[in-house]
Parts: sequence; structure tokens; C-alpha cells
Amino acid sequence: MFEREVNKSNVTQADIVVGLASYNEADSIDYPTQQASLGLNKYYGDRTSCIVNCDNHSPDDTEAVFLATETKTPKIYITTPPDTPGKGYNFENMFRKVLELDAEVLVCLDADLLSVTPEWVKYFTDPILAGYDMVNPIYSRHKYDGTITNSICYPLVYGLFCRNVRQPIGGDFAISRRFAEHLIQQPWHRTTEEYGVDIFMTMNAILGDFNICETGLGAKVHKPSAPKLGPMFIQVVSTAFLTVVRHYDKWKNLDAIDQPALYGLRQLDPPQDLDVDRSAIETQARDSFTASQALLEKELSPSLYKELTSMYCGGTIDIAAEQWVTAVFDMIAAFRDADDKTALVESLKGLYFGRALSFMNQTWEMSSEQAEEVIVEGAELFHAQRGYLIKKLEA
Repeated sequence: MFEREVNKSNVTQADIVVGLASYNEADSIDYPTQQASLGLNKYYGDRTSCIVNCDNHSPDDTEAVFLATETKTPKIYITTPPDTPGKGYNFENMFRKVLELDAEVLVCLDADLLSVTPEWVKYFTDPILAGYDMVNPIYSRHKYDGTITNSICYPLVYGLFCRNVRQPIGGDFAISRRFAEHLIQQPWHRTTEEYGVDIFMTMNAILGDFNICETGLGAKVHKPSAPKLGPMFIQVVSTAFLTVVRHYDKWKNLDAIDQPALYGLRQLDPPQDLDVDRSAIETQARDSFTASQALLEKELSPSLYKELTSMYCGGTIDIAAEQWVTAVFDMIAAFRDADDKTALVESLKGLYFGRALSFMNQTWEMSSEQAEEVIVEGAELFHAQRGYLIKKLEA
């Protein structure tokens, strides 16, 4: 979805492109833009490069801030038409621009990053130049940051696609030209054009047998994502479920877990601080469960629904990892045949908040490292129980 391009330097070719996807990032986009330019000039001064901001026609003047940021590297601004927000639209424009510039490497960075350094450009670019097609980030995050990643996306990628990609929707990544071309040729669902694009990319890299690795970056420090979790949950989970169902024949016979190679830093910085309000999460969990109770009763296994009802209707919400796996797999099977797929995913939100609350209560006194072990154990359970989903999808 393309409306307008500003290319003051008349860039027509670039070996390396750093892309920044944005919507209302006027207060933050200058910093990652500066750091990207420093990295490109420090490590790849002998190659042609540019920085591309793909924007959703931000009303806060993100465009002006980006174009006014002083850099040695030339910049290009591209925007979607007004009233067409969507991270996926920005990525799609970015991929097309990469092909137009005949670039070897695309490094994509979140436009609100506060922890990016020039070295991130190197840590992402070197693996692509070495022959990899997608580089996912490894960074320290607060144990309660990235709850969609920790409870759904990472376990699905690990458990069903048998790939230990820890940050499958990290937002920061690098891809090769050939993978960018492949992505453009895939069918994009409406939710893929929004926040679903990150999991769409990672899953398609695995399904397409592209070479994947990870790179250590330190800590991820950025704006809190809590305000986005409403639409983000629906869009990410819908895209993930759709990809799982659509490519069932591709993943059903996988078994052994593949561990991607690791580039970049081995020693990560301490994670970003995060304020967590467990009472607010509990309220969201109970309200969402009540609103979707009829649909949950229809789609969840009877024994699980009974157990959950006793928790949500006057009891203590304590969703065990085993119950969470069953709930997610029940909903994936139901998603395949659902007439209203959005309503189905919406109905899972109360259980998602409940599982997040249960994880917080379980790990509140744990260190980040101890909590990480619990997350990995949850992903391993998704893998151990994958036969349950296969049986339901073949019924």
C-alpha cells in the first residue's frame, strides 16, 4: 500500500538497507536513524547503503523528524495513504523497495528503540552476508515483557515447527533479498498487514526452508507495548493460527528441535524495568472470560472448560501450563472451521490474560533466568503435546 516517496538523494541502488517501520514516532525515530547511519558507515563504508522509513502517514510529523535527522547515509521516506495504519503495510513497502534497490541485506529496526547501537547493524548484517536468509534477535527482556511471544508465539514455533527461535516477533530482524522476494509472493491475510507480520515472516522462513539464525543484541529498551495489546493480540494470534492451519502438512511430521546458530553478543545486558499491575490483568482476564463464555464452552474440551469455569467464576485464576497447551490447541482446531475467526481469537483473550497472571504469580519472586526456564519448559510442553493437536486436526 504505497502513496508517496521522498528520495532527496535520488538513491537508485543500495547493497544494505536499514528499514524503520513507524506510526507516530516523531519523538523517537531520530535516535535509531542516527545509530543506523553510524553503524553503516563504521562497518560497511565500502558498500552502498541507505535508510528507509516506511511510515503509516503519521499525523505527528514523523516524516519531518526523520528527514531532518542528520546522517551521512542517504535516507528515503515512504508512506501509505492516510488512514491505512498497519505494520505489515510498512514491511511490504520495505520489501518492495529492497528489491527495487537490488539490495543484498535488509536490517529492520523498531522506530522507538532506545537501546540500539551501531553494532546492531553489524550483528544483523554479517549473518546475511554469510549466507543466512533471516536473522532473529536475542536480547534480554523483562520477564513480563513480550507476553504474546512467551505464551503463544515462541511455544508454537518451538512446539509445532520444531525450531527454537526465542524471539519470533521481536520487531528487529534482518533478511536476505531472496527471502524478501519470497515473502512478497505469499498470500497476505488482513492481519498480516498489521501486527501479524512478524510471526508471518518467522513462520514462512521455517516453512520455506530458508536459513535462519539468531544474533545477540544486549537489552531491548523501547516504549511499553501494553496500550497496543488489544489489537496486537488479535492480529498476531490470527496470523499465527492461520499459518499453522494452512501449512499443517508441512509441519505435522517434524519432530527434532533445531537450534539456530548464534551470532552477535553472548553476554546480554540487564533487562528493561517494567511496571506490572496484576490486579488490572486479573480484571481483564475475568471480564474477557465472561464476555466469551458461551463460545469457550462450545470450543474447549469439556473437562478443561469445567476447570476454567471454577477458576473464573469465584475461584482463583491459576492456569497450569498443561491447561494452557490444551486451550491453545483446542482453539487452533476450532479456528480452522470457524465462520467468525476474529470472534474465536477474541474469546481466547481472557485465557491469555489468565495464563499471563498465573505465570506472574508463579515467578514473582524468581530471577529473570529462573523465569526464563519456566517459559522454555512451557514451549517444551507444546512440543510434547503436539500429537493432541494433530489428532484434532485429522479428526
